[in-house]
Formats: sequence, C-alpha cells, structure tokens
Amino acid sequence: MTEKTLKTGDKVTWKSHAGTAHGKIVKKQTSPTQIKGHKVAASKDDPQYIVETDEGKKAAHKAGALRKEKG
Repeated sequence: MTEKTLKTGDKVTWKSHAGTAHGKIVKKQTSPTQIKGHKVAASKDDPQYIVETDEGKKAAHKAGALRKEKG
C-alpha cells in the first residue's frame, strides 16, 4: 500500500499478534508520539498511520503494513 492511497477514514486491515485486525485510519502521524506507552517514531519523511480497531484500540503502522478493505 502506498502512502498516497491512504487517507483518514479508510477501512483497513493489518496483521497483529492475534491474526488479522480490522479498523480505520484516524490520523496520518508525521511527528513522534506515544500510543499506550509505546514510542511511535513518525516523521514527515517517514509517516505512520494511527489506526483504530473496531473495538476502539489504537495502534500505529507504516503504510506498507496496511491493506485497504474493498467496499
């Protein structure tokens, strides 16, 4: 998945320790931040996407780890 094809609100899937997770993009992160005590090393040159699962849990992933859901 390329960065240009992802936007806020897109429904996406990604691999997690529990299998495949489903959710949506809530933000393109272009500066360092933390999620649940984990450091997210995002920058303008290396952005990450904040995603929220259907259960309300948040995580950060690079564009290459996300798959846009069809429909």
